[in-house]
Amino acid sequence: MTTQNPSASNGQSAAPSFSPSTFSSRDLIAIGFRHQRAVLITFCAILLGAVLAAVLQPAKYQASTEFLLERSRMDPVVSPGQDNTSGAIRSEVTEEELNSEVELIQSDDVLRQVVLATGLQKRSRFLNFLGMGDNEQEKIEKAVGRLRKELTIETVRKSNLISVGYSSSDPRQAAHVLQALDEAYLQKNLAVHHPAGEFEFFDQEAENYKKNLADAETQLKVFSEQEGGVSPQLARDITLQKLNEFAANLQQTYADIATTDKRIEALQKQSGTTPQRMTTQLHSTDDAQVLQGLKSTLMNLELKRTELLTKYQPTYPLVQEVDKQLAETHDSIAAEESKPLREETTDRNPTYAWINEELAKAQADEAGLKARAAATQAIIAKYQVSAHDLEQKGIVQQDLLRKVKTEEENYLLYQHKREEARMTDALDRTRILNVAIAEQPTVPALPSNSRSSVLLLGVLLATCVSLGTAFILEYANPSFRTPSEVFSELSIPVLASVPHEFAPFPGVGNGNGNGNGNGSKNGNGNGNHNGNGNGEGIHQSIFVTRDTTVD
Repeated sequence: MTTQNPSASNGQSAAPSFSPSTFSSRDLIAIGFRHQRAVLITFCAILLGAVLAAVLQPAKYQASTEFLLERSRMDPVVSPGQDNTSGAIRSEVTEEELNSEVELIQSDDVLRQVVLATGLQKRSRFLNFLGMGDNEQEKIEKAVGRLRKELTIETVRKSNLISVGYSSSDPRQAAHVLQALDEAYLQKNLAVHHPAGEFEFFDQEAENYKKNLADAETQLKVFSEQEGGVSPQLARDITLQKLNEFAANLQQTYADIATTDKRIEALQKQSGTTPQRMTTQLHSTDDAQVLQGLKSTLMNLELKRTELLTKYQPTYPLVQEVDKQLAETHDSIAAEESKPLREETTDRNPTYAWINEELAKAQADEAGLKARAAATQAIIAKYQVSAHDLEQKGIVQQDLLRKVKTEEENYLLYQHKREEARMTDALDRTRILNVAIAEQPTVPALPSNSRSSVLLLGVLLATCVSLGTAFILEYANPSFRTPSEVFSELSIPVLASVPHEFAPFPGVGNGNGNGNGNGSKNGNGNGNHNGNGNGEGIHQSIFVTRDTTVD
């Protein structure tokens, strides 16, 4: 690279500088031409490898099969019951159930059956020729591991399908492996979801409940014979009805007794206040003889007083004695006149007689009511004892009836289950399961790995890698190739760009394996050129800047 100051050499002002340009498609093509040898070598090497891979790789044939999973059997189960709904119920299969079936497909025992059925453990290996092969069990285990890796199992989205694929160089072997897998998986599904022995279990339980039902019916029959064929529940209901009637009568009797007691008390009170006899006639007259005597005495005393007044003064004691007798006589006459003689005629009081009769009748009624209450109380006690006894017998009868009903229901249930188990065993023998093979494996006619696709992939890979190699070499080369690179690295405007072809510089360049070397042209600068290690150069440009010229 040569550095020169143009203003010092000619004394004139500098020409207008070049502005940095954008990266164009021409620059991309230039990169390819600058590293065309590396690009061709890389492209040809990768393409050759793709051709060899397409020619030498064995053909792979992929067979596939699909399983349809349902919660219930595919065909409705014919049930001996009246409601034949067990086989018609269909519900969605959950993701957990699908994943469980996938794990069941790739379980060790299923894959081991497939390996043994198809002989995958008998593949010839180089170690077997040397006498260093594994024993039979190790071969089987390794074949199971290889088969698990080679199987592609996936669930189809938004469906109940499980898709299984297997690839092999032999198309018949690929189909045979999947056929063996179908058979082993169906057997495993049957063993897991429908274990053996159901019919024998339900048959034994049905016979046991049948015997228990016969024993319970015998006990109920013996109990009915002991009770004379009358239901204790019915007899208890009748007894309780009679007991309620007698209890009501007893309460009514007690009320009548209380009423009679009150009546007797009232009659006794009236009997004490009512006279036994009553006045029928009443006649009042004065006592004429007594009044006549008193009046005669009064007259004599007045005559005597008059006679004494003729002789004595009124204050005379004898006259006063006569006055006193006159006053007493007047009082006696007045007393007799105020108390006349009365004549009364009496007879038997009918009210008193009626009260006595009613009192006697009430007392007799009270005695009868008390006797009836006592008898009713005894009857009630008897009915209570009878009702309690019938209640206990009713409980025993209800226990026997419940036992008979329970044993009958259990017998019918297990008989029903026995028939279902028998039908399930029959369906299992005919392979009517909740898993159906939606797609049978067939022998593939076309290989799954196409050679044209391998070649096309090789061409694409060679193109990408060769272009990437060119860009990597371009990025690793420190030389300036465009004015924009000069400006971006040195931040110096480019005044001119002159194409230049370097002559060979024997003995002064250093090759680096791909022909890049550095050499000194005139001893006062640095020059960069591309060579093949012996001084041959290619076209370059000399960039003239404001302060320096960069080669």
